[in-house]
Amino acid sequence: MKEKLELILKNATDEINNADNLQTLEDVKVKYLSRKGELNSIKKNLKDLSDEDKRIVGSFANTVSDKLFELISQKNDILYKKELDKKLNEEKIDITLPSDFRPHGKIHPLTKTINEITEIFQGLGFSVMPKEYSPEVETEYINFDMLNFPPNHPAKDMQDTFYTKVAPNVILRSQTSGAQIRQMLNQKPHVRVISPGRVYRCESVSARKNNLFHQIEGLMVDKDITFADLKGILNEFVRIYFGSSRPTRFRASYFPFTEPSAEVDVQCIMCGGKGCRTCSGTGWLEVLGAGMVHYNVLKNVGIDPEVYSGFAFGMGVERLTMLKYAINDIRLFFNNDTRFLNQF
Repeated sequence: MKEKLELILKNATDEINNADNLQTLEDVKVKYLSRKGELNSIKKNLKDLSDEDKRIVGSFANTVSDKLFELISQKNDILYKKELDKKLNEEKIDITLPSDFRPHGKIHPLTKTINEITEIFQGLGFSVMPKEYSPEVETEYINFDMLNFPPNHPAKDMQDTFYTKVAPNVILRSQTSGAQIRQMLNQKPHVRVISPGRVYRCESVSARKNNLFHQIEGLMVDKDITFADLKGILNEFVRIYFGSSRPTRFRASYFPFTEPSAEVDVQCIMCGGKGCRTCSGTGWLEVLGAGMVHYNVLKNVGIDPEVYSGFAFGMGVERLTMLKYAINDIRLFFNNDTRFLNQF
């Protein structure tokens, strides 16, 4: 039996050395080392031997098995590299040939504007609110009541707000101001944050309005914050975003959550302040609303309005994008027309 093992080792070694491809090598492995292979057949007959012969022949059988596994592994590495080199040589690519043009995606103009505005305010010391503070499905309590909206305010009407069937008084948020409430509930002053996000209004779609649009709101609360701080921050934002030569003006306005409140205008991009259809002949275009955080809002979130003050502002991303790039129809942002999107 030992002579048979020596013969198997010799024959298998010769066949392994003569194998010229991986399949032939695999056949050799199956022939000698599989469960039905020649080596295993000898191991099955060890039971017929004496104890002394079992020890000698069994040990030699294991040695032959280990040797063949080692030879096959070494040969496998050689043949694999050989076949790989052959395949690479046959399938190599000529990089001097002209390639086919494949169009690739670009950043959407609204995303581009959000990124630009966010970067500007981060440069002014603002941070972006955590996403968990700014859900798009909101409660009426956070969206309106905590922001000092009176119970009968028209913004709560079904004509302006999308009410859901999830639960009573659960809505699609009409503004990102709810994120400011959560921020102030979870962080005491100093607060200096912005909140980008989508908002929803129950409005008819036109060239100037859509029932889904994007806002970026900002909030700053600390001791001794004044309206002068608000004007300085917003003037700096307009200077960076529209260019240093773009004049601005502040007009008195009303928002339930700020007092005093203002709207910020920039000189019309279309006519340069001379008056045209875009600016309704005024020479000015509204870009955002702002004001000092209302006394009651600070009280609602547990911040002492006798010690702290702050300002808030909000801007429509679509409107700012339209003004910067002279786009006359808000619907273009949502139509997925590649002729429009490719310009960006």
